[in-house]
Amino acid sequence: MTDDGVRGPLDGLLVADFSRILAGPYTTMLLADLGADVVKVEGPAGDDTRTWTPPVRDGVSTYYLGVNRGKRSIALDFHDPEDARIARELARRADVVIENFKPGGLARYGLDHASVSAGNPGVVYASITGFGTDAGRHVPGYDLMVQAVSGLMSLTGDPEGPAYRAGISVFDVMAGNHAAIGILAALRHRDATGRGQLVEVNLLSSALTGLVNHSSAYVAGGTVPHRMGNAHPSVFPYEPLPTADRELIVTAANDGQFRRLCEVLGTPETADDPRFGRNADRTERREELRPILVERLRTRTALEWFDLLVAAGVPCGPINTIDGGFAMAERFGLEPVVEVGEGERAVPTTRHPIRFSESPATYRLPPPELDEHGAELRAWLAKPTKDDDV
Repeated sequence: MTDDGVRGPLDGLLVADFSRILAGPYTTMLLADLGADVVKVEGPAGDDTRTWTPPVRDGVSTYYLGVNRGKRSIALDFHDPEDARIARELARRADVVIENFKPGGLARYGLDHASVSAGNPGVVYASITGFGTDAGRHVPGYDLMVQAVSGLMSLTGDPEGPAYRAGISVFDVMAGNHAAIGILAALRHRDATGRGQLVEVNLLSSALTGLVNHSSAYVAGGTVPHRMGNAHPSVFPYEPLPTADRELIVTAANDGQFRRLCEVLGTPETADDPRFGRNADRTERREELRPILVERLRTRTALEWFDLLVAAGVPCGPINTIDGGFAMAERFGLEPVVEVGEGERAVPTTRHPIRFSESPATYRLPPPELDEHGAELRAWLAKPTKDDDV
């Protein structure tokens, strides 16, 4: 196994990654960043995202590059008996197995939870599906579908316009995070009991918990929320407002922040106006308050207001394109880009989102080429382990 002298908090953990596209690969990239040895098992044609272009970097899909660093690739055809045997041996040795096949799809190869755990009782087996393994097991899971059926799209867009998807596969990423949390919790349980378990995550459940206050509005309050454009149903100002050059997100979510906003804008009397004294008042009378704020905001640029308002403790931010978002992160010292690999194989990637004071994330391997590590992995899996009868 690789050993470059760098250790992370999950060092020594072997992850057999039978997932593809986004939710599963995102999970295993997070684990790889934290030191786990992730073996990415791909079919002969490779992960679908290898072909999802444009854009590309050196002929490789940037979609694929974005969620597959830190892994080693082996290409296996499960229809081939020898390749299926190699896959089962990898699963037998693994601490964690993760897959996002259709429910029941791996049973024919002896790679389902029941089969793997029979020979590896300590395994943490994570399964990501679209709609669970019961009545929704037959429904394919794609993020856009879940954005639709969960209700998210009914909340996104102009009130009188069509529903819109989010700009990213938000529930794939959310489910990937939930899978990582579930895996780590199950490993903690294994440390205490010696027993592995099945961890199941589905996109729809991730979506419903991810709708947070909107889910609670329905479940606890019997209210069905609807889209309000960029407005917030319970807070104002909490939306984009025009400045001299572009829109600025202003989030004065309490009375103190609103007073400071008015002071910086040069209209302190607005904070004393009884029409706008409390958040509930401002929310109810947002159409009266908005033009007062906009008149003042149009006197400076978004970045000028950003510096002035943030200095006064008023949360706000310009609406950037992606390059502006990275520039802002650089400005704040977050060092958002890390380069993985050396020489011609070096790939700029987005930094792991968690910082550790004692065991930082590591970036040991660039996203692998298809079957790049196949020979070394086959040789390693052919050797008996200390638990084998010899």
